[in-house]
Amino acid sequence: MLNLDGKVVLISGTAGGQGRAAALQFAAAGARVLGGDVKADEAEETVAMVRRAGGTMESLHPIDVSTPEAAKRWVDKAIEAWGSIDVLYNNAGQMRAKGPFAETSMEDWNATLLYELTMPFVCTRAVWPHFVRQGGGLVINTGSISAHLELMPLRSCAHGATKAGLLGLTRMLAAEGAAHGIRAISLSPGVVRSPATARFWSGEDPQQTAVGEALVRKIPLGREASCEEIASVAVFLASPMAAYINGTDILVDGGLLGVAHHPYIPAAGNASSVT
Repeated sequence: MLNLDGKVVLISGTAGGQGRAAALQFAAAGARVLGGDVKADEAEETVAMVRRAGGTMESLHPIDVSTPEAAKRWVDKAIEAWGSIDVLYNNAGQMRAKGPFAETSMEDWNATLLYELTMPFVCTRAVWPHFVRQGGGLVINTGSISAHLELMPLRSCAHGATKAGLLGLTRMLAAEGAAHGIRAISLSPGVVRSPATARFWSGEDPQQTAVGEALVRKIPLGREASCEEIASVAVFLASPMAAYINGTDILVDGGLLGVAHHPYIPAAGNASSVT
């Protein structure tokens, strides 16, 4: 178990999925966690789960940290409670725009931009002065394989564009923050089994099930990731063992991007012997 005793970690989007898994794992490693989400009941359940497991967690909910005022209130709560912040995990996001480029509405484009690029910017700007003042800190931004690869048949030009922009923001934060001891890293999952993708695995809709199966067929390991597998990488990045990792994108995709255009590598479980 990695040791994060006494560290203060802010995680957005803790009502479920990767955010809930991250809250549980950071707390299990000894960190004090402040969560936040627009879904109040689910966010409160995450707090209860962490506390039942013996961890320390507070939360603000419902809260939409896409506005500077809300982000400041969220950050201020951590400072008031614990006096410092060590890690900001920009986990929350919302992919509103789905489908072909020509069918993407301005409303969905703007909403995706707000929740997947502007919101991490706003939260990071709120925590930045505290990082500078204390001489260090870590920003983890949730990227996506979609920043590197259009994941057909699941398409969204807005999602791909905003996540690519977030990777660029991460690099700039790393460059500007280095003089203050601040690191910035993006963590990009591939296909993940989570509440947000439940439609692909529930078996209730044959068309959605077919999409899920098509996505998994592209992955060399032959399966999707769990939320816990993504969260465990975030905990590692926040640990002293990852102190030299900065300004880069960490892909957790089962090998999908690395062999995306390689015609000779089948998914695990479908491999045939080659003689």
